[in-house]
Amino acid sequence: MLNKMEAGTKRVAGFFIILIFRLWSVTALESIMGRRESCTNEGEIVPVNTINIKDMTCFKCICQNGFVECAPPENCPSVDDCYMLEKKDGCCEKCKDCIYEKEMYPSGAEWTVSGDPCASLKCLAGVVTETNLQCYTPCNSPLPPRPGQCCPTCLGCQLNGQTVHDGREVTLSEDPCLRCSCSNKRLTCVKKACPILQCPLSKQIKAPGECCPRCKDKRYITNFPGNCILGNGFHSDGKKFSPDHCSICTCTNGTSICRRNTCPVLECAPEYQKTIPGECCPTCPAIAEVRSTCSHNGTTYQNNETWNLDLCRSCRCHSGEIRCAQTKCPKPKCRANEVLVTPTDQCCSRCEETAGICSLFGSHYKTFDGKFFNFHGSCKYQLTADCYNHTFSIRITNDGRKTKTSSWAKTVTLKFGGIKVNLGQNLRVKVNGTKIDFPFKMPSLLDVDKTSDGVTVVTSIGVQLYWDRNNLLQVQVPAVYKNGLCGLCGNYNNVWRDDLISRRGINYTDDEVWRFANSWKVGGNKACTRKNDNLAKYPVCRHKKSWLMCKSLKDMELFEMCGNRLNPQNYFESCKQDMCECPNNGKCYCDSFSAYAHECARLGVKLPNSWRKDTGCDIAESTAISTAVIVAKNQQGLKRHRKRIKRPNKFFSKHVPKTFLVQKHHGRTPPPIH
Repeated sequence: MLNKMEAGTKRVAGFFIILIFRLWSVTALESIMGRRESCTNEGEIVPVNTINIKDMTCFKCICQNGFVECAPPENCPSVDDCYMLEKKDGCCEKCKDCIYEKEMYPSGAEWTVSGDPCASLKCLAGVVTETNLQCYTPCNSPLPPRPGQCCPTCLGCQLNGQTVHDGREVTLSEDPCLRCSCSNKRLTCVKKACPILQCPLSKQIKAPGECCPRCKDKRYITNFPGNCILGNGFHSDGKKFSPDHCSICTCTNGTSICRRNTCPVLECAPEYQKTIPGECCPTCPAIAEVRSTCSHNGTTYQNNETWNLDLCRSCRCHSGEIRCAQTKCPKPKCRANEVLVTPTDQCCSRCEETAGICSLFGSHYKTFDGKFFNFHGSCKYQLTADCYNHTFSIRITNDGRKTKTSSWAKTVTLKFGGIKVNLGQNLRVKVNGTKIDFPFKMPSLLDVDKTSDGVTVVTSIGVQLYWDRNNLLQVQVPAVYKNGLCGLCGNYNNVWRDDLISRRGINYTDDEVWRFANSWKVGGNKACTRKNDNLAKYPVCRHKKSWLMCKSLKDMELFEMCGNRLNPQNYFESCKQDMCECPNNGKCYCDSFSAYAHECARLGVKLPNSWRKDTGCDIAESTAISTAVIVAKNQQGLKRHRKRIKRPNKFFSKHVPKTFLVQKHHGRTPPPIH
């Protein structure tokens, strides 16, 4: 009766994929497993070779977090409650249809009988459930049913203190099968029986607070013309049978046509509802006495008084009985670039587009749309700005640090609403030109605080910054700025291909990144640390020893927890490039390590707290400073360090605090790093 499909191994897009079809026991959905392919351009649609796998055309593959991720089509009908799956209809799983009075109905279809608005029919996996609606009128003077409707209505859209908004449903906590909706300021409450399920009772589950059970398994079937399969039973055409105490079914043309009674609405608490053996519906016990007050959590409420339990639930005191109502929230399915959020002043969650993130570490940039590029300019540049409404701008000043082709961010400047925030090395932060202490707040405008590994800036316009005290900068902007930004971080339109648009509107290629980036130069040549920048030249690494430490991103167990969520390849390549021309053989690999770890944390991956110590990337050590500290710590290097004190080069005199070069006197504070 049930078909099994064997697993096969195919080669797709240059890597092996194993197709595993588990159609007999747990699920009938296809899953693809195998080695994950890397990709570079975030959000890009990745073409897949479909010669050997005919069904692969049904999957859409995109670049997400550096990996090729494939998902089935989104426009297929739901088969969540389907126990009997037929062969595929194109790319989609197809649930068994129903035949009712010689007409074909797809699974999930609901319809009414002509002339009887109280009769309801539903097809689900080859079973048609017929039932009559039960009406509920929570008001003293209901209005008669409108033409074509079954139930009377109540003026006003309130149920036990809960407001029923248009497009939403509210139900009783005592009877979750009741559904109340509001239209034109009229409340309609209806209850109908649950559809009969194909699966046996042992395969049915019911979540707490839900009205109807559902099948937890899915199976493919082979049709037997003129016969019906329901639960554990096999029924011939024309045969009558009863799957439960509330239903009578007849097998007709391979479809089980079932008549099921709808139980009355119950208003007593679920723990008091009882079902007599052999009976169809549960009942509430008779009320021994009528009281005028109710008690809940130590508070006494008068008759008809209402109170809120939370944003989704409220209760009313009715003749000494507590009756509660709860809003039924839809279950949205968020897309890859969306996240499910619940606003603080609302009951139901909704999908919101995720904020745009632009990252800068060393001379490596990742735009809001996920494009990676390298730029080694040593001047001041516009990182990003609102180019239409001019609500904010962010500029960075890069420092060449006496290198020929490398650069690192030295300062960051944020301007918005007449406020100027400067972020510098060694936790130097200024607001409107004045150095601040942490935490710093301007009510309803600005919040600057120090974390365990950096500084955070939160603004009233939704723009947020993270600065790791050294080289890593992350800019977060809300989706309201989509299609309105410009600068090194791109235009934020979910398309990476046009992120290299210059100030004059030219979309440069990857080979001309330096032309794009240099077009966003601001402040003139006085802001440059190199007089003659060869922007088209990149560091050339002649010795692999300089970037051996970068392999830890791929091999080290410390980052293994994030390896399946975020591809480290881009960060590994950035690390190798940084180590080619690292000042004084310092720890330039830490920039890429920090950027990768911070992005992992943003994706919800918790890395061990020891990763910095184990890799030598302690918070207090900057790229240049760390070398001086390490040299000073070992006795052999101390002699070389003292020689530098006698004749300090310009790099150390500019970037290394004197406390590392000369003995610190008591009561003195080392000067800040500029």
